[in-house]
Amino acid sequence: MLKTLNSTDFRKMISSGARMLEINRAKVDALNVFPVPDGDTGTNMSLTLQSAVKEMNACSSNRFQEICDAVSKGALRGARGNSGVISSQIMRGICSVLRDCTQTFDTKTFAKAMEAGTKVAYSAVSIPKEGTILTVVRLMSESAGKLASKNKDFIEFFKALIAVGDEALAQTPELLPVLKKAGVVDSGGVGLMTIMRGFLAALTGEEVGADVPTEAVEVKKEADFGDNSDIINLDLGEIQFAYCTEFFIIHLKQMTTLADIDRLKEKLMTLGDSVICIGDLELVKVHVHTNTPGIALSYALELGELDRIKIENMLEENRELKAKLEAEKKEMGMLAICAGEGLAEIFKDLTVDRVIEGGQTMNPSASDIADAVQKINASNVFVFPNNSNIILAAEQAKGLVTNRTIHVIPTKNVPQGFAAALVFNPDVSVEENKANMIHAIDGVAAGQVTYAVRNTTMNGFKLREGDIIGLDSKKILAKGDDVGETTLQLIRKMKRDEHEMITLYYGEGVSEEECEALAAQVGEAFPDCDVDYHYGGQPVYYYIVSLE
Repeated sequence: MLKTLNSTDFRKMISSGARMLEINRAKVDALNVFPVPDGDTGTNMSLTLQSAVKEMNACSSNRFQEICDAVSKGALRGARGNSGVISSQIMRGICSVLRDCTQTFDTKTFAKAMEAGTKVAYSAVSIPKEGTILTVVRLMSESAGKLASKNKDFIEFFKALIAVGDEALAQTPELLPVLKKAGVVDSGGVGLMTIMRGFLAALTGEEVGADVPTEAVEVKKEADFGDNSDIINLDLGEIQFAYCTEFFIIHLKQMTTLADIDRLKEKLMTLGDSVICIGDLELVKVHVHTNTPGIALSYALELGELDRIKIENMLEENRELKAKLEAEKKEMGMLAICAGEGLAEIFKDLTVDRVIEGGQTMNPSASDIADAVQKINASNVFVFPNNSNIILAAEQAKGLVTNRTIHVIPTKNVPQGFAAALVFNPDVSVEENKANMIHAIDGVAAGQVTYAVRNTTMNGFKLREGDIIGLDSKKILAKGDDVGETTLQLIRKMKRDEHEMITLYYGEGVSEEECEALAAQVGEAFPDCDVDYHYGGQPVYYYIVSLE
């Protein structure tokens, strides 16, 4: 049991956290959905932590005070972008507690350090925004005290703390609409959890690698298969303050006080937004979005000398990005609607640009479909509803999109969607593709195997709750007590002479071994057909059956 940590352990934690973030920074970068970022989140946070490590490694002392001061100073000097600055302040708060330790610290002390990190990070931001890294660190710190009381062992403590952080991360899309719309969790929060996993790896002795779990990221209901055009529709007028301005104040004047730094922050808040003004009488870090960077610099000169000035024109960055996306815009794209990660992966393999979640138990709205279409960087988008109850909503989405043309292919089930996507040819016209897709779905018969939810009589069957039933698009064709046998009955009722291929897509609650065995039975029953099976992962339906 690891009840206490010494300064050498703390050094290892900082180094391991920085290393874990560096290895996984591309994953964190990929989650950044904001239109004109100051820099990629993962990269910014990684450079911030690397600067802290560099300063720490240059510290020859092994006393907590000197090590913590070095980490704080290095993180502040290397802080880049909002995420990097907030990360530096979390580290600063943690170090403000640990620096007072003599030989070791325990889980209760680290819990207090987390609370201090949260307090310092929140105070660094002019208008704290929930649904960000701040939310994740706050919820972890609020639980840290109780977790420390239950877990004296640091390894168990960190595992429990990380579990709380992952849960907090999963909540961020509900707190920040831009995350929910893009279908991702907060990138800064992912970066923080990556650092925490690095801390844990330092204590367990496990190798730091690129296997950071992404379960929390899977809360998204929309799969993006490579199209990075989320920002194509942004109005430049939405950017109220054009210049991202960053600099340090060094060699502060003798008359400068901490109150002067606070007053500088207040002045900057009158010039723009995203204001960060942090530091002490040795070094101050400033970040502000403003239309008058010169005035911001003049205010800062009243306190001391300016260093490492960086001013970026965010309007121009947005113009360049929009121009690039417009140049890369393709003629045609595809959007599919389905429920089940396996089915979504198959659509991905068929080069469908996006998949949004929806099906028998959850139909997306016209707005949901329109939003997903907007994110596909194509002039024409073919939409596969894959459910008769979704076709009308897909048609209504046409009126919500102005800069793309939606072509609804009336697929009533997932196998029809696969057939339509399979015949897509980017080298032929939109109209020819549309005709080929509609023709393709006519040759597909699809069935589903599920269970009865109540006692009733329908289509000649007397059903009891829990009975296994097989149905096509119109009616119930089979009933039984066994999933496999009912599926065979369904296929027998649906099979026509022209059908040459039978495919099974197995859903939740069905194992691959069970499906493989059933596929063998189907092959024996229908030797004139090729039989295949795939993981669908769909809820409610044990099997989706396709006959072509």
